[in-house]
Amino acid sequence: MAGLDRKTPIPTEITLHKKSRTLEVGFDDGSRYTMTAEFLRVYSPSAEVRGHGPGQETLQTGKRNVEITALDPVGNYAVQPTFSDGHNTGIYSWDWLHHLGADHDALWAEYLERLETAGASRDIDSTTLPPKSGGCGSH
Repeated sequence: MAGLDRKTPIPTEITLHKKSRTLEVGFDDGSRYTMTAEFLRVYSPSAEVRGHGPGQETLQTGKRNVEITALDPVGNYAVQPTFSDGHNTGIYSWDWLHHLGADHDALWAEYLERLETAGASRDIDSTTLPPKSGGCGSH
């Protein structure tokens, strides 16, 4: 986490909209962001997604229909969502949530570009596909 300080915008309202699969966050600086569960899942701050350093990120695929099934507070500085695919190790600090909201459009475009470059899909989780096999029987 980047670290909270007195300049970090603090949420004044966090609303999980289960039907639309969005999280709405209003901050004390007057900003308000609505982010989809898919967006939050692919930008999870967890080591599983981000790795332990630059270049170690894991491209998240097949997350179009993911939902947030639970949202738990973490002290006075973050929330920890549980996603319908079982992912629950990301701790979203206030500064991370604000960053995701403020930079949403650029981050989303970057994610879609990474998917396209990898030949991956928002609908198919390529991390769980069995390996392709060749050999006999294919003519």
